[in-house]
Amino acid sequence: MKSLLDENLPRKLAALLPGHHCSTVVECDWSGKKNGELLELADSAFDVLLTLDKNLPYQQDLNSGRIAVLIIRAWSNRIQDLVPVVPECLSALARIRPRQVIRVGALP
Repeated sequence: MKSLLDENLPRKLAALLPGHHCSTVVECDWSGKKNGELLELADSAFDVLLTLDKNLPYQQDLNSGRIAVLIIRAWSNRIQDLVPVVPECLSALARIRPRQVIRVGALP
């Protein structure tokens, strides 16, 4: 699965997602893009966007493309706060479908 890590996630997270080809927004030279433009750019190149942005589904029309969104709920974007959520991320990535939004993690 081709996964895009949003700017709010550390690059180190990619190493914890074996079997997934992960790129970052920075690597794609899409830094600073607004969510709508980012989703449009990512839609043709990626299967899923991983983000901490819990409001994304309410601010964007996710039915206009095919990209799925995995929202990670963690205390911060520090890798030590993300590690406990990795098993849930891997499980969600195994079952996520186009246009679907899945939330993982323990935060509301």
